Amino acid sequence: MDKIDIKLLSLLQENARMPLKTLAEKVYLSSPATAARIERLENQGIITGYTARIDLKKLGFAIIAFINLDLTPSQKPDFYPFICSHPNVLECNCVTGRYSMLIKVAFETTEQLDSFIGELQKFGCTETQIAFSTPQEPRGVKLD
Repeated sequence: MDKIDIKLLSLLQENARMPLKTLAEKVYLSSPATAARIERLENQGIITGYTARIDLKKLGFAIIAFINLDLTPSQKPDFYPFICSHPNVLECNCVTGRYSMLIKVAFETTEQLDSFIGELQKFGCTETQIAFSTPQEPRGVKLD
């Protein structure tokens, strides 16, 4: 990876819908050369996809919560399919510390959250924090 690749990644993190022509102008390459670089970054698995940022609250998902789960390694084969298939799970991370999993979820009501936590507790002890606000939304990492 060179400085041009890093600049392309930075630009795409800011706006993944930036037109190819604009990207090319910003990195001082032709559109075909820029497209080839982006394709190479995709093929290398550096760019793994493109997404839209959505305001979950405007869609009715007012409850954003982080759930810590104490999961034993032997439960992972049952837990991973469960957590990956649940539509309200935004993110699940295997972490260090007292708990082994940190799960970010979005629900319309606290009752739905409570029901989900009840399902999770078959895998282990939980501790939940509900987010009041999000002063910094998820973003890409600064590359340049």
